[in-house]
Amino acid sequence: MSTVALPRVPVRLGRFVLRMFRPHVYVTYGVLWVFALEGSATALAGSAWRPTAATAVRAASVVLVLLFLRMLDEQKDLAHDRVHHPDRPLVTGAITASELRGAMTVITVVVAAANAALSPAAVLLVLLPLAYALVLPAVEAASAAVRERPLLDLAVTYPVQVLLGGYVCLSAAGSGTPAAGWRVVPLLALCACVFLHFEFARKTAWESAPDDRLYSSVLGPAGSAAVALALVAGAVGCDVLLFRPSTVVGLLPCLAALLPAVAARRFLTARHGGWPLPPAMGYIVVTYLALVLQAVFPP
Repeated sequence: MSTVALPRVPVRLGRFVLRMFRPHVYVTYGVLWVFALEGSATALAGSAWRPTAATAVRAASVVLVLLFLRMLDEQKDLAHDRVHHPDRPLVTGAITASELRGAMTVITVVVAAANAALSPAAVLLVLLPLAYALVLPAVEAASAAVRERPLLDLAVTYPVQVLLGGYVCLSAAGSGTPAAGWRVVPLLALCACVFLHFEFARKTAWESAPDDRLYSSVLGPAGSAAVALALVAGAVGCDVLLFRPSTVVGLLPCLAALLPAVAARRFLTARHGGWPLPPAMGYIVVTYLALVLQAVFPP
């Protein structure tokens, strides 16, 4: 940071965010995820859900934690990016590691301060995923297996998302939102399946290079596609278990499964290229929007 004039740092960080943390993607995902989790937990407790000021704190916190994770990944993957992605901001010098670490420190302070207005427990819950994430670079540096095996790497890194989802549900329950009890577990599983479907979809292709780190390189294209579809089936199963949908609004999360079904047919029929990403992204948006609608207008 010493080589960059301090007044320019916010501009450089802003450019980094716009390129590597596209707001229309990440902010939309983070806000919808929080709304879907909190709203569904409220609906499962037998009440109609309405967002509150505490909801806004949780949504902003989740988005900021996602940005923190993105900044950490940029540093963690620097050696790989120098070889395979030489245009990345950290490689080109458009941003420095010191600037990213400074921004991560600010994010940590802001998130902790915002959640202190909710409860001490909320502060602890929101800091847990950050603490877990900070351990991951050391784990990956120490373990070649974690670095080189995509499925093992996913198993090691995905708990950050579980902790973040737990923060939303538990902090909401602690701030007066009706608690869903044991049903929080299948609710978190539902969201996990939705997210992991996208994760597998974006790393499934018929062709791959050695540095691509695709799941289809390990499982084969058809095997990876099967896992992606199994995750959709898991999400539908969790939705049926939780909500027993009987209305049009209630059926929307299940009907969202048509998007990955169409994408799978296209992918398996083409036998070249990658899994179509727009349907995978649309599946997240439609499912979470449907869960929000179901929470606002319960049957």
